[in-house]
Amino acid sequence: MSQPSAQTPPVVVVTGPTAAGKTALAIDLALRFGGEIVNADSVQVYKYLDIGTAKPTLAERARVPHHLLDVVRPDERYDAGRYSGEARAAAAEIHARGGVVFLVGGTGLYIRAFLEGLLADAPADPALRAELEREAARAAEQGDPHRLHRRLAAIDPEAASTIHPHDLRRVVRALELLERTGRPPSALRAAHRFADRPFRVLYLVLDPGVATLDARIDVRAQAMIDAGLLRECRWLREQGYGPELRPLQSIGYRHVMPVVDGLETLAGAVEGMRRDTRRFARRQRTWFRAARDAEWMHPDERAAIEKRVAEWIAAGPESAR
Repeated sequence: MSQPSAQTPPVVVVTGPTAAGKTALAIDLALRFGGEIVNADSVQVYKYLDIGTAKPTLAERARVPHHLLDVVRPDERYDAGRYSGEARAAAAEIHARGGVVFLVGGTGLYIRAFLEGLLADAPADPALRAELEREAARAAEQGDPHRLHRRLAAIDPEAASTIHPHDLRRVVRALELLERTGRPPSALRAAHRFADRPFRVLYLVLDPGVATLDARIDVRAQAMIDAGLLRECRWLREQGYGPELRPLQSIGYRHVMPVVDGLETLAGAVEGMRRDTRRFARRQRTWFRAARDAEWMHPDERAAIEKRVAEWIAAGPESAR
């Protein structure tokens, strides 16, 4: 098990549910404390997906260096394993310059992959995965799309609680790990958790509360439309990027792409975005509640947040975890 040392480089995580105000706050913190930002949003890594991902603007990026934005095209494969390697490489360069890494975004899996590395206990088994996917398809045809998730919950309720029943890819991977190793995925994660932690970490979760966040989500959905999300989706479609691509199945794009095709109204798309973003924010909260040593703060309490970061940086390796 690795232990923090005087040389353990600092990482400040700035995360929280979508629309919590992570981007603006992180930029201010990075400017004040001599840091650079490493993106931890799994959709902002894709080129051309700007408005629907609330990607930092060019003006915002000009204020402080950003890394791991616009890495691949929408039709290229990108996953947590690749992210972990590339984000850690960017962090190493920042630390070599004497800077503080601000890991910013709402994708809990990417944050965990960066901080802890990934499980290597069981490589992918394409045949087993295909069998599970076929079983899931049969269950869906029979009107029971959550059958595999219930199976996982019966065996490993902790793992199931962190995976939405609609997230078939992660449900299948969890069952695949269980089958290949004979151990629950949550137990594998617990055993692995401290094996690869090369950083000292301050883990901040921003959350203004459910009611305030819901109001922000409603405003942001309309703001994305006003900023040209429909035009962005139309352009993506003209370039040959269809709705079957994984990044275009994310919130916003999966709602507006049908408008491009004449299958949905813009008003219906906005309402769907608001509804699904609220649900997504609740799932994010569930994930971050399980994060070790996470400190929950209201994003409007700027002075308190800056004070906490300043104290943590000044404490040096004694603040490592």
